[in-house]
Amino acid sequence: MESSRIYDVVVVGAGTGGCSTALFTAKLGLKVCILDAKREPDIGRKVCGDAIGKHHFDNLNIPYPMDAIINEVKGMRLYSPSRSTVFEIVGEGVSGFMLKRHVFGQNLLREALNSGAELYDSTRALKPIVDRGRVIGVIAERRGVRMELKGRVTVDASGAVAVLRRSIPEESLPERDVKPEDIQVAYREVRVIEEGYDGCEYGEIYLSRIYAPGGYAWIFPRSDGTVNVGVGVQCGRGYPNPKTLLHKFLDTVRGIRDTILDAGGGLVPTRRPLASLVADGFILVGDSACQVNPIHGGGIGPSMYAGKLAAEAILEAYDQGLFTAEGLWMYNVRYMRSYGAKQAALDVLRRFLQDLSDEDIDYGMSVRLLTEEDTLRASMYGALKISTLEKIKRFTRGLGKPGLLIRLRRTAGMMVKAKRLYEKFPENISEFKRWLYEVKAILPC
Repeated sequence: MESSRIYDVVVVGAGTGGCSTALFTAKLGLKVCILDAKREPDIGRKVCGDAIGKHHFDNLNIPYPMDAIINEVKGMRLYSPSRSTVFEIVGEGVSGFMLKRHVFGQNLLREALNSGAELYDSTRALKPIVDRGRVIGVIAERRGVRMELKGRVTVDASGAVAVLRRSIPEESLPERDVKPEDIQVAYREVRVIEEGYDGCEYGEIYLSRIYAPGGYAWIFPRSDGTVNVGVGVQCGRGYPNPKTLLHKFLDTVRGIRDTILDAGGGLVPTRRPLASLVADGFILVGDSACQVNPIHGGGIGPSMYAGKLAAEAILEAYDQGLFTAEGLWMYNVRYMRSYGAKQAALDVLRRFLQDLSDEDIDYGMSVRLLTEEDTLRASMYGALKISTLEKIKRFTRGLGKPGLLIRLRRTAGMMVKAKRLYEKFPENISEFKRWLYEVKAILPC
């Protein structure tokens, strides 16, 4: 084994979350390294829907990645299982871009390296180095040679596989493992569109327990004559392979050729963030922290945001010389009280939707128990706020399925409770156990 190499921050994973964390920490003047199993030219290649909302860049006050944008997206069309009802959703939160995912990832990596971060590509993280309960680095392997990369803070941004998170001592984190039913297995292809296909201003999402049980199918047309199509399926329920389901789904769609330009699958954790994202000398960012949107599975924007917050917390810990969970705690506080609160509410909505039958969804959309505005508001703010008059109108419309209406009202109330609880995430680590007890009392673990 090679001798240890010492850094302020060791980042495992050069995806969006890892590169963002490395970029922001390097800009703050810290000595940072990134390691990734891929070769440098392949970093940024990832199975993904390739869509991102404009608001993620606006909120971080960073410019749009113009050279990585294929086209702008005005909004989304949401199809009921029978496709008899279509919601056209437009506005902040759904308007955005279709990305050249590889170019975007390479650009982000280049920014991090230009800011001073070092890259170990073709390097596989094997396990964390733990000393008296504190993570002090990783043991990695590069081209058959093992090495130790040590840092004051180690960041697990290794994606859904969570290489380090799953290997640190159980007592380090209150939640270390993710249940299968809180994970989506996704398969997507990039195909060629036939001439005359109906534009690329809107992405399309299809709800169906036949083609995407516990998830959804998507069609995201692109202005370069291609389309990103895929299916996400809830794990742990014995559902069919998403590749098989996608091909069955595409048999029902016109305008997409059989020519496949790219294909692949992956796992997406679609639940609220883990109860704590920090441990002694350790931080979780991105999919390893369960930071994707629980409804649509989008994770690029949240990972960028989390990377910035993580970098700020690491610098504060560095200034204090305190690299324990307590020293890194403000990362938890800032994330949970903002995006985490929305995710917690959307996790409640996800569970409600996954338990509905296609008949329930068809009915609810057709009589507008949920509207386009509700869908947009929930996605953007994690809230279903309905006026008293509107509640009366929906009660009348929902008489055909009173049980569904009651469940929807209960879900809306639970979303409010979950969001408020996360907005009150404790600033003091000593109050965390009490907060977690309250979370477990209302939300399934």
